[in-house]
Amino acid sequence: MSKLPFELLLALRYLRPKRTFVSIITLISVVGVALGVAVLIIVISVMSGFDRELRQKILGFNAHLRIVARGRTMDHYARVMQTVAANKNVRGVAPYVFGPVLVKTEPPEGQQPFFGVPNVRGADPALESSVSVLPQSIIAGKFDLSGHGVLVGSEFAKQLNLSVGEQVLIYSPNDLEKMEKQRGKPGEEAVLPDEFTVKGIFDMGYFDYDYSVIVTSLENAQDLYDLGDSVHGLMVMLRDPDRAPQVRRQLEAALGPGYGITTWEQENSALLGAVQVEKSVMFYLLFFIVIVAALCILSAQITFVVQKTREIGMLKALGATKLQISGVFLSQSAIIGVLGVLAGYGLGILALAYRNEFLDFMRQTTGWQLFPESIYGFGALPAVIDARDIAVICGSSFVICILGGVLPAWRAGRLEPVEALRYE
Repeated sequence: MSKLPFELLLALRYLRPKRTFVSIITLISVVGVALGVAVLIIVISVMSGFDRELRQKILGFNAHLRIVARGRTMDHYARVMQTVAANKNVRGVAPYVFGPVLVKTEPPEGQQPFFGVPNVRGADPALESSVSVLPQSIIAGKFDLSGHGVLVGSEFAKQLNLSVGEQVLIYSPNDLEKMEKQRGKPGEEAVLPDEFTVKGIFDMGYFDYDYSVIVTSLENAQDLYDLGDSVHGLMVMLRDPDRAPQVRRQLEAALGPGYGITTWEQENSALLGAVQVEKSVMFYLLFFIVIVAALCILSAQITFVVQKTREIGMLKALGATKLQISGVFLSQSAIIGVLGVLAGYGLGILALAYRNEFLDFMRQTTGWQLFPESIYGFGALPAVIDARDIAVICGSSFVICILGGVLPAWRAGRLEPVEALRYE
């Protein structure tokens, strides 16, 4: 005697592969559920990976809090730094200068110079390690901002064919403004740019930073912008980035209304919000794949109930209850759901494990890059397999499969024995 419940045993018997139209629909239902679950797991995991990597890159190079003096540059910033550093949640604080410049290369004779328009960031070498991962991101040369040294991003160096030790000329906005004012006037004098040496090349792993930011010492950046001893603001790193709003309120109370404070979430709200919205939209859109599979289950079960009407009547005549008859067809839907969800889970995890190898294979064989680094900003396709997301996807897919069999099961349970046995 089998230890399986009567309903499950009969459901398994009915689901045995047969060369019938119903069996084909059942197989299509399993495949549909599997594909829906697999695609959902892959897409949601990749979107979660984008969100995580984006946050890490932002927090690795940008400040958790940024403090500026309202309507002016920040004088006596050392005093402000002391007040900020006194907060127990602050891990590090450093002054910065940040703004656009024009960079011109000095190539060998016979070659045309190259121009780039990055943002220059003035950093204090002694404090930089406490507010960013820049010192640990050098891939060529070294973290050296002494003299007229400059660090450039890997993508910027590639664009301008720069290597460590080469010279670059940097025009500040003030230099360009002076040239514009003197243009066409008697006694016009050329405004010479500042000459810098590439001391190192960094790779933050995020295209926007590697392409559009160069770093020099705080003193050099102050000279480029004629700031004297003032700075544009302070970068603050916290022990816990998620507490940025709370620390912001504390520092606003300590510094007073003359200073503006923004959190990393505020500065990147549009980008981070877009990722979250896209993740939610993709979940709802792709979930329709599972709903279509559930409709296939509904169709198969309705056809199956019609085919088995006489057998249902015999079972009821032998004493089977309405609940038991309904349980047979609900069990079939559950078995299809379990098979589809397990197959989809395995397929999704396998695809995530070899996602970058697959993308490399596509790029090598077809030349087509599915996730261009210049657009998405990542050298490899990120993914995060979150247990909660997996549970929601698999659980909701299974429930949808069960719901697909409710109507046929309810209809089968309501059949009267006499009417069912009369059916031919």
